[in-house]
Amino acid sequence: MMTVKNVITSEDVIAKALKEKILKHEARIGVMGLGYVGLPLAVEKSKVGFSVIGFDINSVRVDRVNAADNYIGDVKDQDLTDMVGKGLLTATTDFSRLAECDVVIICVPTPLTITRDPDISYIAASSEKIAQYIRPGQLITLESTTYPGTTEEVILPLLEKSGLKVGKDFFLAFSPERVDPGNKRFSTKNTSKVVGGMTPICLEIAYALYMQTITNVVPVSSPAAAELTKVFENTYRAVNIAMVNELMMLCDRMGIDIWEVVEAAGTKPFGIQTFYPGPGVGGHCIPIDPFYLTWKAREYDFHTRFIELAGEINVEVSYYVVNKLVRALNSENKSLKDAKILVLGVAYKKDIDDVRESPALKIMELLRKQGANVTYHDPYIPVIEPHGGSTVHLESVPLTDEVLADADGVLILTDHSAVDYARVAEKAKLVVDTRNATKEVQDNRDKISKI
Repeated sequence: MMTVKNVITSEDVIAKALKEKILKHEARIGVMGLGYVGLPLAVEKSKVGFSVIGFDINSVRVDRVNAADNYIGDVKDQDLTDMVGKGLLTATTDFSRLAECDVVIICVPTPLTITRDPDISYIAASSEKIAQYIRPGQLITLESTTYPGTTEEVILPLLEKSGLKVGKDFFLAFSPERVDPGNKRFSTKNTSKVVGGMTPICLEIAYALYMQTITNVVPVSSPAAAELTKVFENTYRAVNIAMVNELMMLCDRMGIDIWEVVEAAGTKPFGIQTFYPGPGVGGHCIPIDPFYLTWKAREYDFHTRFIELAGEINVEVSYYVVNKLVRALNSENKSLKDAKILVLGVAYKKDIDDVRESPALKIMELLRKQGANVTYHDPYIPVIEPHGGSTVHLESVPLTDEVLADADGVLILTDHSAVDYARVAEKAKLVVDTRNATKEVQDNRDKISKI
């Protein structure tokens, strides 16, 4: 394990002054992007006494922060209220205030283009904004997930156009976010943080910053190593999910319950980590990060065939779910065309209010294209606006007995804890369960088909 050495000397006046401000919690911190990553980070920094300015182009989001109106599930309402009330956290759309900050942390989206190439336009735009107002004595860190080389190849040249030099006048590092929305055990504070600096001094200062609010900080040799660490973490998950999804499709043909197999295998106390099948992968990381790696690999004339195959399987499984529903309807002498399909759950995982890259959006669109009349119920997602896989505006319907009975088929795509699945099985004509949500349901098993 790499360790951080004290390389700042008395001659490094700018670096020494910044590190001292950080250690005394006198540094002012700017957080660019107040979404699922940025707002929790801003709150954590302000909770230990740092003065934090949140920057966002979304004026509605900025107004909500300033009014202590919480919109992120992983942030406690009282924490936000306290930090705003004490004047330790404020938000703005005025990026000229970046000049006030001693530390600037970039937490902006990194989506894919329509051709599955990395879209780092938000990172580049943020870097250009910083470059307009950069001054000596600032630490810039990037937390957005991206391909190895982004910090050095994209951000550094933009910042050095100012005439300032990294490691001398300003300091640059990469430290990937590891947010897991809805996780009750691991938060920003107690999730280990990887950090890599452009120079040893950059690393020392960035390490000092993150140590103020995070239990365990793990230094690595470079920003590229930290960038690849994050991409590897999510590629690992994507590949293993693909493996169990492929096994699921085989089990379907063999007449074997994949859930029974996975849970039995998980009882082995060594050599296996349990991954579960599902209707596809969602969230901002797993469906996207592997494509960042495969894209970058092509620059080195290297093709990540294993990873690309996993991506294909995780896309294919959404089509498999549609086919599973078609077969269930056929068993009742019904066609998918003109069928009333009620989707239960559209968030990308249980008990959260996030539909980013949710496979439910794609599956619902596939059903609509085949002529089905699709409605949905999700206690966390009241409205779906056209984006991602959805091309229409939809509103969540109440989960009444009448709604369940009226549907030709109920398709469970997210296993929210608040839903009474025994009642669903009792009232529905048929149920296709992609999450094993009906595992504990004893009655009406003949109505239920599981993937």
